[in-house]
Amino acid sequence: MSTALTGAPPDVPARRPAPARPAAATAVDPDPLLHPDPAVAAEQAGLEALLRCWARETGALPGRDGRLRIAVLGGAARLCAPVRYWSPAGWHRFGPATLSAGDGTADAPVDAVTAAALIAAAAADRPDPGQVADLAARVADSVVRTADILAHRRTAAAPGGPEASHFLAAEQSLLLGHPLHPTPKSRDGLGPAQSAAYSPELHGSFQLHWYAVDRELLAAGSALSESADLITAGLLGGRTPLPPGTAALPLHPWQARELAVRPAVADLLADGLLHDLGPAGEAWYPTSSVRTVYRPGTPWMLKLSLGLRITNSRRENLRKELHRGLEMHRLLESGLADEWRAAHPGFDVVRDPAWIGVDHPALGDPGGLDTVLRAQPFAPADRALCVAGLVAEQPLGTGETVPSRLGDTLRALAARSGRPLPTVAAEWFLRYLDAVVLPVLWLDGRAGIALEAHQQNSLVLLDADGWPTGGRYRDNQGFYYRQSAAERLTARLPGLGARSDTFLADEVIDHHFAYYLGINHVLGLIGALGSQGLADEAVLLAALRGFLSGSRAAATGSALPALLLDAATLPCKANLLTRINGMDELVGPVATQSVYVDIPNPVAGA
Repeated sequence: MSTALTGAPPDVPARRPAPARPAAATAVDPDPLLHPDPAVAAEQAGLEALLRCWARETGALPGRDGRLRIAVLGGAARLCAPVRYWSPAGWHRFGPATLSAGDGTADAPVDAVTAAALIAAAAADRPDPGQVADLAARVADSVVRTADILAHRRTAAAPGGPEASHFLAAEQSLLLGHPLHPTPKSRDGLGPAQSAAYSPELHGSFQLHWYAVDRELLAAGSALSESADLITAGLLGGRTPLPPGTAALPLHPWQARELAVRPAVADLLADGLLHDLGPAGEAWYPTSSVRTVYRPGTPWMLKLSLGLRITNSRRENLRKELHRGLEMHRLLESGLADEWRAAHPGFDVVRDPAWIGVDHPALGDPGGLDTVLRAQPFAPADRALCVAGLVAEQPLGTGETVPSRLGDTLRALAARSGRPLPTVAAEWFLRYLDAVVLPVLWLDGRAGIALEAHQQNSLVLLDADGWPTGGRYRDNQGFYYRQSAAERLTARLPGLGARSDTFLADEVIDHHFAYYLGINHVLGLIGALGSQGLADEAVLLAALRGFLSGSRAAATGSALPALLLDAATLPCKANLLTRINGMDELVGPVATQSVYVDIPNPVAGA
């Protein structure tokens, strides 16, 4: 077993030869994700996510009979699942799993929770019972929430009114979550009523909870002419008066209840330095990250601190991230954005130009009271779609194949043009690379700024027909400044990085950039197109090679195209192993926040 499976990530992951690609199995049985019982479909979704993680993180391949087998219980049994589709990019599809003892007894069906416990114990030389139990519990939580989501979406009408924007609809489309995460819908600490209000997939909405903070404790920053406290006062509105000498602080309602029992916050409330104003204002809508909220008609979104453990991390804003958002806005406005737009006019960063919170020694960092003010640049008619939502499977229980928003778009384009669906899909993919991927490479190579551009952090702009025309990047956690570019970046903005802790060694950035843009984003898009029957992954991988080896990609100056073209293996975040090791991806140095393994590079092998 690889040493990368036993604990913290090694400094230099071991290189593994690329295996021969097994042929895709022919799926003749009904797709289990479309089972009429949402609980059964949710179990299957949870199981498939686990098996995809295992296959990617261990290099496991199916046998000649088209079945994936995992040795469990110290080799005394095998966890087996038929392969419905084997994806060169990793978006495999499986049938129901069984447990075989190898002693002639009949195979027994296995649910996702049992599979999680077996896999967790098999993934380490000395499994930690606490981590095995934690993974199993969180898989159970994820499966139950997925069942609730599918039950709701199979019966509830889509919302109307101003909230029915293209932007919000895509944010609410991640019904199954990250396809390569073992607990994609785990939200540890949300009860059923809270889940209904706070979950984007359940069309949730809620009023913000407001505190008033005494100005002697007010912490805020703004890269705009308008201060953060003036912005939040406008969002609160005049119907809820502020006590004299205070500023308005918006909070997630779950967070407000949690904070009230934290000793440091309870003391500030008791001393009158914080005032609990309660819920107020119009409804806000959670987006795909759960904690970032959107309200139609306002120029702002809010990235709220939220102490829930969502996937691997508790989502409370760190001060360095708040400073990073202001820095990036100022850096772009220094002239860099003009240069970028001259080369790629359809792409930009969604800005986080202001923040507001509370300063007190007892709070620490994160203190749980800091909120990001994010610019909201999209009109209701704009087709600005979260890429993860666009490609996400929508198992609504009808038809023969699992649909997606991307599949619907491509089928409409093919019908309109009279061309074959795979041909249209390949053209759409190439246009996407030009509109969304090329600008990110330009910013890396020309400016020395790498974006953590995974699919949930990335938006694609579509024209009225559905063709890609541009994109946006969001998330003040995910900017990396290259150490090799420090001189020219600090010349643009003196003092850059001093408070944001954003400069990283080039080799660390190369490692993470290859995963986030190369594997998660681009290969994830290829895997979605292939697994959903929209295109041949081999054709798309060849198209990607042509793009990466072309003059426009080379002109960006980014090192990523050459790495994707030539490297035998690529560094890949191992979400299952990260979870089994109990790691919080927002804690500690960037280089060691997650377990990484090397996986065969399908681009080099195309």
